Amino acid sequence: MRWEAFLGHVQERGKYATPQEAERSARTVLALLGAHLVGVVRAERAARLPDTERFVRATAAWIEGAAEQTAAWDVSAVLSVTADAAGEDLTHRILLQLPPGYDLLFGHPEHT
Repeated sequence: MRWEAFLGHVQERGKYATPQEAERSARTVLALLGAHLVGVVRAERAARLPDTERFVRATAAWIEGAAEQTAAWDVSAVLSVTADAAGEDLTHRILLQLPPGYDLLFGHPEHT
């Protein structure tokens, strides 16, 4: 999926007023997630990944003026579109590296 299309889906799902708001949320959420999923110590990092509440709090801290409630909305909008773009197999493999509860943030409420 191309970046513009991805942002369009994030904007729609997150009900953002502008593409810039959708892009800000997408870049923040993906940067925070990527910090935990890339590199040679991927499995080690995933084991130390904060629980979903702390992930949402960290996102709120990165988005100027965001509260935990709005950050939770941002995270869910971005990660659910990420899951759609990644497909079932890759999403499943990502969720296997994350602590329980992240499946809900990706819009896949099932234990993997």
